[in-house]
Amino acid sequence: MASIQEKLKVLANTMDRAESLSSDQLSEEKKNLSIVDYKMVTFSLSGKAYAIDIMNVKEIAKASHFTYVPNTLHFVRGVYNLRGDIIPIIDLRLFFNSEVEEKDDNYLENMLIVTVDEQIFGIIVDKIDKVVGIQKSSIQPPHPLFGDINIKYIYGVVEAENNLYVLLDLDKIFGVKTPEEEKELAETAQRQAQQRRAVAMAEEAQQAAAKQETPAVEQKAAPEEKKTETIEKEAEGEAKKAEVDLNFIAGSLNSFRKFTVSSVTEKWTKQRYEQWLAEKGEGKTQLQTENDVDDFLKPFYSKCNNTWWTKDYAESVEKVLPENTAKNIVVWNPGCGRGYEAYSLACILTKKYPNAKIKIYGHDTDLLAVSNAPLMNLSAEASSDWYSPYVARTISGDSTFVKDIKDSILFEYHDCANTNNLPPVDIIFARDILSFLPENTQNKILQEFSEKIKGNGVIIVGDNENIEIDGWNRSDSENISVYSK
Repeated sequence: MASIQEKLKVLANTMDRAESLSSDQLSEEKKNLSIVDYKMVTFSLSGKAYAIDIMNVKEIAKASHFTYVPNTLHFVRGVYNLRGDIIPIIDLRLFFNSEVEEKDDNYLENMLIVTVDEQIFGIIVDKIDKVVGIQKSSIQPPHPLFGDINIKYIYGVVEAENNLYVLLDLDKIFGVKTPEEEKELAETAQRQAQQRRAVAMAEEAQQAAAKQETPAVEQKAAPEEKKTETIEKEAEGEAKKAEVDLNFIAGSLNSFRKFTVSSVTEKWTKQRYEQWLAEKGEGKTQLQTENDVDDFLKPFYSKCNNTWWTKDYAESVEKVLPENTAKNIVVWNPGCGRGYEAYSLACILTKKYPNAKIKIYGHDTDLLAVSNAPLMNLSAEASSDWYSPYVARTISGDSTFVKDIKDSILFEYHDCANTNNLPPVDIIFARDILSFLPENTQNKILQEFSEKIKGNGVIIVGDNENIEIDGWNRSDSENISVYSK
């Protein structure tokens, strides 16, 4: 049997090892804590663990009795007065098409108050858990198996404190383009431009080599014939050069601003190129930066684009609208954006068809814009202009639209390139949207136009857009592009 002294010695050695192990574990924990460089707020949706970057979170709150806003997206619960600021409330469960258990009106919902692109939103979740610190390098790429949501809304997945969290990307959910994405677009455009230049130079070198290999045919030609031949060759060379320049420009327009040179925009692009060449001079026509592209496109946009309409423009639109005695006037406004067009149309249609019920379907893929559109106020200048018969004042003194105007518009987060369940429409108002879509998508939407529009209806596109639909003819009135049968 071991002596008492030996047992005590073994026990002492064991305690020393335990103490050493405990010290090592503590040191490891301190090390882990010292390199935490990312914090996230964790929460649950339908029993699964999610998280968002803490830098997006302004505060955590509980609230109920949200003020309902008519004709908003299905996941917009209403608006909420956050210490004087009226903010939209988005139910993240409904956004991801999860089932939501019905609760009493007095039930306090769990909300994360977040900032996205300098705008404040409240997002409702099932349960808010805690703040978790991690190493950013531990975030794994997104994978569809980790969540019941579209992978494009997932920033990544991370394991922390024995839980697997799906990290959501609020910028993607609300359609905000990051600086990195903008930079990537610019770099892609530059690479494409370099590739096009290389191809063009190779073609020119090949043509030059072919000319050298062709034996010269000696013949006497009259001076006038030689002069005519020289002029023709020079003209042909200039035409080829212009075509190459246009190809470069078309690539830059698409890379930087997704502007597509197709049958819809080809005529305008060629005319603009001639102006651009005169402005910049030979050899200086290429679009190298976003500013170059924006300058080139500046004359393209329709009048009163993305702003309140002037009285003159409103009257011009009213004049091109068809006579219609129907009790219901249905309008499709794809690319409605923040709502300037939709509200302006509602006012004009109310005036043009006083005995009809107006319904405008405003569609856009900019979630931030269509979520805020129902809450839009008018500027002081606009509210005192031709809009005044349709303006009401809020308690705080802001100018907003009367109930009939607001109720006539349904703002929807919707991609117009996808088939929708719209009823037959009397008017399609789609200014400057087709030009910023791929050519195959343009054709698909034009087919939708043809199927949705009534025989006595009109299609209004951008001032500098041309469309082709069998049986429909263009008639520019008041400098507005109108198509009718």
